[in-house]
Amino acid sequence: MTSMTIDERLELPLYGLSEGALYLRVPIKTLEYWAFGRRPIPPIIRPASKRPRALSFMNLLECHMLASMRSLYDLRLPKIRRAVAHLSKVSGFRHPLIEEPLYTNRVDVLIKQIDKFVNLSRGGQLAIPEIVEAHLERVEYDKGVLRFFPFVRERSAAEPKLIVIDPGLGFGKPVIAGTGISTAVIASRFNARESVPDLAREYGVEPQQIEEAIRWETRAVAA
Repeated sequence: MTSMTIDERLELPLYGLSEGALYLRVPIKTLEYWAFGRRPIPPIIRPASKRPRALSFMNLLECHMLASMRSLYDLRLPKIRRAVAHLSKVSGFRHPLIEEPLYTNRVDVLIKQIDKFVNLSRGGQLAIPEIVEAHLERVEYDKGVLRFFPFVRERSAAEPKLIVIDPGLGFGKPVIAGTGISTAVIASRFNARESVPDLAREYGVEPQQIEEAIRWETRAVAA
């Protein structure tokens, strides 16, 4: 297996636990358990920094994948843990949840090898290929660039991809997709009584994009 090319910026400790939990829509204690474990149980991922506790962009994507497996496919955490451990051992990937396309039959975690599926949750046993792909619909990988489109309202395929987190834009903070416009700046100006149409005209974007930025930041304040 060949690992994807990882930009060094993607490994920097950019996000604290509270910020990561907000972006991923998961409880902070859950995120802490995934990233730092709880004695005697080790973490599932390898966090960018343990002191202080902080996550990289790649860690954020890994935990997004974990959240998807748990909420969309109802996979048991011990099976995910065994799958990650097995894939790390046989592939050498630092971020196996991101670097290898994963599948699930809603019971176990699988990978595809040529014309067959291998069951990672059961130590590499062969599995029947009647699967539902555990894809990263909210993550884009293009020519070495990774972008994460977080859920704003709910975990749904219908959710628009209007907000993006990209380490190459806005210091890795949320911006309006296709631009470098900070959602925090938009919300701040809206709260200062500037209207959505005026902001859309000034920034050259659609009102829907401005509204989504405000919605994202409003949710952040509510959390």
